[in-house]
Amino acid sequence: MHAARWMLSEPAGAGGRALRAVAGLLAAVVLAAGPVGAEGAKKTRREALPAGAGVAAGNLVGHGGPVRAIAADVNSGRLLTGSFDYSMMLWRLGEDGEARREKRFADHDSAVSAVAFHPDGRHALSASDDGVLHLWDLEAGRKVEQFRGHTARILGLAVEAKGRWVATASWDRTVRLWDLEGRRASHVLKGHKGPVNSVAFSGDGERVVSAGHDGTIRLWQRATGRLERAAYKHGWGINVIRRLDGGEEYLFGALNGTAAVFDLAAGRVVHELAVHEKPVLAVAAVGQPGLVAVGGGDGRISVYRQGDWKELESYKNPFGPVWALAFAERGARLYIGGLDDHATAWQVVPRLGFEPASSRFPRRFQVEGGERSAGEVEFARKCSICHTLTPDDGNRAGPTLFKIFGRRAGSLLGYPYSPALKGLELVWTPETLGKLFELGPHVYTPGSKMPLQKIADPAKRGALVRYLEAASEPGAKTGGGGGKAGDGARK
Repeated sequence: MHAARWMLSEPAGAGGRALRAVAGLLAAVVLAAGPVGAEGAKKTRREALPAGAGVAAGNLVGHGGPVRAIAADVNSGRLLTGSFDYSMMLWRLGEDGEARREKRFADHDSAVSAVAFHPDGRHALSASDDGVLHLWDLEAGRKVEQFRGHTARILGLAVEAKGRWVATASWDRTVRLWDLEGRRASHVLKGHKGPVNSVAFSGDGERVVSAGHDGTIRLWQRATGRLERAAYKHGWGINVIRRLDGGEEYLFGALNGTAAVFDLAAGRVVHELAVHEKPVLAVAAVGQPGLVAVGGGDGRISVYRQGDWKELESYKNPFGPVWALAFAERGARLYIGGLDDHATAWQVVPRLGFEPASSRFPRRFQVEGGERSAGEVEFARKCSICHTLTPDDGNRAGPTLFKIFGRRAGSLLGYPYSPALKGLELVWTPETLGKLFELGPHVYTPGSKMPLQKIADPAKRGALVRYLEAASEPGAKTGGGGGKAGDGARK
């Protein structure tokens, strides 16, 4: 799997370690009752509801992988979500408080890591680990343009207020500017000494603010692409930055768990917020009623009041690390994305209890041994994030493994394989599938979209193959990672 968002400052090859580390972060405490708003709020705590207690109104349920990005259009009641399942989804909040999925956009070749509405309300943008920026027509439900140039994953995306300019931040150590009016590439901003994680525009759109692994906040001239200055140096890598409404103050989160407000004009931090135990991965802000939210790898989410910067409420997300946050309904609701396939709605004004979406936890890829066979454990850890064992792919990133043996590689109808993989003369057998995990997908199947997955231990490779032989056939007593197929089972 690709790297989790709390690993923003690590090299791209760290993906497998990120998922394994996530397993230790599940929490069981959320906030207590009490009103939250811009005035007179009371900070309280409450016990968590048990996972699966019900589905709260407004939860965004439909992705087939962890939710990595959320954007809200506060004026229209619409939301965008980006997921590890390679897709972006458009949602609309109804008067009954329920969220309804309107469209699914799936044309990226990797996880969608950033999404944004265009100011015209008709278009949206998505950026991905594939290094490509897409422009979508939301009404028509189609892609109208794609922008290529980055040579590594894109993690940051910002749209200037007038809607002409877009900035993207990438692990190739650059920020790129794109002219939507001319549908062309503009300047490449070079100067960061490591991956660039996040980007924002100044209020007037004339300058670009970037932040990255090197711990710097850099200020660029949009018109020329010239570096104006390194505005701030933090001791740790910066994962995310966002401009606050009404001025030139920027909220950022860092690898050491710090969240702070940086004044661009003064060139210094003017407010330090509470420190998280793990990296700060997501921030959100809404001008009215003046709230800020901060989320981290420790699962903690805190809501602050702008102005006096008092922490109003805080809780631990029962679904683990927080990778995305967005306020909706003019600050009345906070949406939370992370390890679960759902984006969870938390109504903060008027205060309602946090109610997780009905979901099985630990996640399907977090299983341990115990009663599970070695093959099932390997499937859960290596395959289930992207594949099902049922005829339906469940909006996962990869094609279903149902009846995989005897099937030619790249031949499943409806899945967007690369041309190279479609032309591959390879039939899946126990032997060829075992070779895939021995050599790695990009060596064995050129053109594969599959993240690097190698199993060095021959015994574990064999256990996985035998499990798939038993579990991927009609009548097998398993679903997308469940079941009791034994390591020695054969069809």
